[in-house]
Amino acid sequence: MMGFNYFFMFTIFVFIFGACIGSFLNVCIYRIPENNSIVTPGSFCPVCKQSIPFYCNIPILSYVFLKGRCKFCHNPISIRYPFIETLTGIFAVLLFYKFGIGLTMVYWFVFISVLITISFIDIDHQIIPDIISLPGILIFASSFYFLPEMTIKDTILGIFAGGGSLYAVAFLYFLIKKQEGMGGGDIKLLAMIGAATGIKGVFFIIFAGSLLGTFFGILIMVYTRIADSKLKIPFGPFLAMGAILYIFFGEQLIQWYLTILRT
Repeated sequence: MMGFNYFFMFTIFVFIFGACIGSFLNVCIYRIPENNSIVTPGSFCPVCKQSIPFYCNIPILSYVFLKGRCKFCHNPISIRYPFIETLTGIFAVLLFYKFGIGLTMVYWFVFISVLITISFIDIDHQIIPDIISLPGILIFASSFYFLPEMTIKDTILGIFAGGGSLYAVAFLYFLIKKQEGMGGGDIKLLAMIGAATGIKGVFFIIFAGSLLGTFFGILIMVYTRIADSKLKIPFGPFLAMGAILYIFFGEQLIQWYLTILRT
C-alpha cells in the first residue's frame, strides 16, 4: 500500500510538472510567430494587456477558478490554454509510465513538447518557424546518447530520410502542378523528427501522418461543407501525431504489420 501511495503521489507530481511546462508552451505558441520574447514581459491578458499575477496563472486551476474569464477585463479565456496544459501533463505521465524516470523520458518529453508547440503554431498560422525546427534538428540529433536503440548512423539517416523524402515529394508536386504543395517547414520538421526516431521511424511517421491527415481532412471538409482540393490543411500536426504514435506504439504496430505480411 505504501508503494502504491508513493507511486500515485509521484504520478501527480509528474502531471503537475507537465502542466507547468504546458503553460510555458502556451507562451511560446502565442509569442514566437510574432517574433516576441518568450521570457519578457511576464504573462499578460492578450485583450486588456494587464499583467497576470502568479495566483491567476496556475495551470488548469486558474481557468476553473476564474470561470474562463480574465480577472481584469472579464473577456473569455480560450479553452485551448488549459487544454494544452492538460495535454502536456498527460503526456508527461504516459512517458513516466512507459519509460520510468530517466534520460529517455526526459528526451521524449522535450521532443513531444516541441511537437505540441509546432503543431499549434502551424494550426494558427500555417507556418513552422525555423527558429524551432532548425535548432531542433541539432538538439534531437543527440538521440543516440539518450535512446539505447539509436546510433549515430540511425540519426544521420533519419535526418536525410526525413528531410529528403518530403523535399522529393514537394519537388515532384511542383513539377506537376507548377505550385507549392508542401511548405519548407514540413521538410525541416520531418528532418527534426528523423533525427529523433531514425529512418525506421520516418517511414512509419510519413505513413501514419498521411493516413491521419487524409482522415481528418475528409472530416474537416464534410464538417465545413468545403470540397476544395485547394483547401489548406496544415500537415505539421499530423506528422507530430504520427511521431507520438511511434514513440508509444511504433514497434508493436510495425511488428503487427510485418506479421500480417507473412501470413
